[in-house]
Amino acid sequence: MKLQTSSSSSPYYDVLVVGNYTIDLIFTGLPALPALGREVVGKGFAMVPGEAYNSTVAMHRLGLRVAWAGDFGNDELSLMALRAIREEGLDETYFVHHARPLRRLTVAASFPNDRAFITYYDPDPLIPAGLRALRKARARLLFVPGFYAGPLFHLGIRWVRAKGMKVVMDGNSHPNTHLRRPAVRQVIRSLDAFLPNAAEALHLTGENELTKAILALGKYCPLVVVKAGRDGAYAYHEERFVHVPALPLKPLDTTGAGDCFNAGFLRAWLDGLPLEQCLRWGNIVGGLSTLDYGATSKRVTLQEVQAYLSRDNS
Repeated sequence: MKLQTSSSSSPYYDVLVVGNYTIDLIFTGLPALPALGREVVGKGFAMVPGEAYNSTVAMHRLGLRVAWAGDFGNDELSLMALRAIREEGLDETYFVHHARPLRRLTVAASFPNDRAFITYYDPDPLIPAGLRALRKARARLLFVPGFYAGPLFHLGIRWVRAKGMKVVMDGNSHPNTHLRRPAVRQVIRSLDAFLPNAAEALHLTGENELTKAILALGKYCPLVVVKAGRDGAYAYHEERFVHVPALPLKPLDTTGAGDCFNAGFLRAWLDGLPLEQCLRWGNIVGGLSTLDYGATSKRVTLQEVQAYLSRDNS
């Protein structure tokens, strides 16, 4: 496929998000995880959109101009996600609609400091919306909300780099994603920043200590940011470690908190703020999101983040 770049008249965004929606069914107040032949009853429940929706909405609420390239079907789950998207007023320029079901569903058993998931996805389109968007969209940053090392990555990265876009990827990945695989190392080398959580960093590297895992990832990517939940967030850049503690909050549901951290961090990073401040922004947005169900039921605004930062400086 011939390399093409967008014309100077194409819309310009702060961030282009490439990824799909889910509908998340979230159960809280569970006494334990269910076992075969045993029912457990939760005390709380919500049904909300998730995955790429989370970071996109959180960045939009923080004042970034965000384009989202995603695929949607004609099923009720897709329509539910689209209703929520339109209520938020998100840009739909790079959505692709398919005349078939494209169901994406996750059931989350949410505990105060971790979650367990059961997920179902209908087969993805042969040519995803993200690849179509990369040929046309212009943005300062490409954000991929899950780890991708598939055959289309290297084609897409050519288009992105030709437009001078930075590339950031979250660490959400399949069990076989490991630094032992050359394709995984090659993708991480291609990034400007990599944002896994602590469990993902340990799994990717095979290390049993977080500091060693961060150092291992830092051999391949110039900026590694690790979300560690109640232990806050860590970053490694230019042979320097930075740690910023989490907000002292009592979470209701941590589903999607890492996605909201990403949004806060990237808003500050694109503004050119110091790394410590970027981590603080991520912790504020991610932390506040845990006070309600899902990532976005709690509306975290730019003004609210600035109010927290003002308290730090008072």
